[in-house]
Amino acid sequence: MTKPTLLLLLISLLLFSCKDHANQEENKLPRIAIAGIGIESSTFSPAQTEEAAFHARIGDSIFNRYSFFDAGSDFRQRAVWIPTLLGKSIPGGIVTREAYESMVSKTLKMLEEGKPYDGLFFDIHGAMSVVGLEDAEGDLITRIRKVVGPDVLISTSMDLHGNVSQTLAHESDLITCYRMAPHEDALESKERSVRLLLERLESGKGKPAYKAWVPVPILLPGEKTSTRIEPGKSLYAKVPDVADQDGVIDAAIWIGYAWADEPRNHAVVMVTGDDKEKVKAGAEKLANAFWDVRNKFEFVAPVGTLEESLQLALKSDKKPFMISDMGDNPTAGGAGDVTWTLQQLLSRPEFKKENGPSLIYASIPGPDLVEKALKAGEGNKVTGTVGAAVDHRFAPPLVITGTVEAIREGDRDAEVEVVVKVGSIHVIVTKKRKPYHYKKDFTDLGLDPTQSDIVVVKIGYLVPELYNMRGDWIMAMTPGGVDQDLERLGYKNIKRPMFPLDKDMEKPDLSARLIPASDE
Repeated sequence: MTKPTLLLLLISLLLFSCKDHANQEENKLPRIAIAGIGIESSTFSPAQTEEAAFHARIGDSIFNRYSFFDAGSDFRQRAVWIPTLLGKSIPGGIVTREAYESMVSKTLKMLEEGKPYDGLFFDIHGAMSVVGLEDAEGDLITRIRKVVGPDVLISTSMDLHGNVSQTLAHESDLITCYRMAPHEDALESKERSVRLLLERLESGKGKPAYKAWVPVPILLPGEKTSTRIEPGKSLYAKVPDVADQDGVIDAAIWIGYAWADEPRNHAVVMVTGDDKEKVKAGAEKLANAFWDVRNKFEFVAPVGTLEESLQLALKSDKKPFMISDMGDNPTAGGAGDVTWTLQQLLSRPEFKKENGPSLIYASIPGPDLVEKALKAGEGNKVTGTVGAAVDHRFAPPLVITGTVEAIREGDRDAEVEVVVKVGSIHVIVTKKRKPYHYKKDFTDLGLDPTQSDIVVVKIGYLVPELYNMRGDWIMAMTPGGVDQDLERLGYKNIKRPMFPLDKDMEKPDLSARLIPASDE
């Protein structure tokens, strides 16, 4: 054999050995799937949510949602990841059955093709309602279980405004949720969910020996349970004390979702771990702490009627004076197109003249006006119809005339945004509904909210960037699908008694229920 031939043979053997070693190393790593569908769905809104609203990511594009999955990250190296489908929608109305079944069938098909698995990262919100289902997330995880099998370790990550039914608690092995509202720890919570999943697989400990579930008959809106203020701040501060104990894996408190009418809509406490007594005692401690402060929850900011809110704003010298148009908040599930507040604003004499108090209204869907504004162009007059195409229960569609000050195309949610100046009001009109959370949302349209006298936003409690921007702030009790006056909603299916709807109810049984393991 010649030297060149021998050299080539040795190189081939070396490459084969390296490849074989890499394959062996990969075979040792756990195989973990990623899947989830997330939305907050109001059943008190006439809106329905279609599949397109979820902007579903398929395969490796899912990694882009999580910084801890960056290429080369520790998490990426510790497992063979099989991302399937991840659909996330801004909150809205009930999901159509067709949209749900379409996403579920795609998910199950990909999960079937990628088998076998050791684990699954189940990333959901927890407040999805679907036409014809009482427990959408419970249905989803049950169907996933049938594909992946009972032995697979499922780690469920949720919003604290989600709902945990007994079905979801049973089929989940590890389960956690955010500890902050607003959700500044969302990514941190998802990372914790993945880290705990990896640790249980790598250590061989697998499923927790115990899962304690405590339903707490309290149903409150997020605007009263923010962790920025008491008692939510101190209540959630107790969670790490339970979660960080030896023998406990994690602990969580779910506020639940107030704007859906299903038996699972109420608060829940869950603790998972291997020490039976610590798991049970921890869950009962948190549940009782929640019940004990139930009467102390108040709105996170001053609250008033729209008239009272405007009177305060017009008298204030603090800029911007922010008013939350709460009843139609699209970040909580409102249709986003209720015109009631905008109708009131446009009828007020203070804002009729161009040099009146400056006000930004964000926002109202109006595809008719948007189409006409695109034809008219910036700087020209436009007349078009906005709002109430979906939710016209409180006010009709509005015909407004004003000057087109800005047009922006290409936004993922709004598609097209138009700023129309009517008197001293800058109305942001969108082709499709869009929540406005960031200063950039305004400045991209040529608006500086910090220099406006008043900013009216369809939102409940202000998200961090708006909160830090405010000169002053009040939340207006306006009508819509996420009305803050829960007694006006007309619940029929939630479990009763329920605080605060039944204020004088006796103390409930807050003893921990031990939920069987998912393979039992």
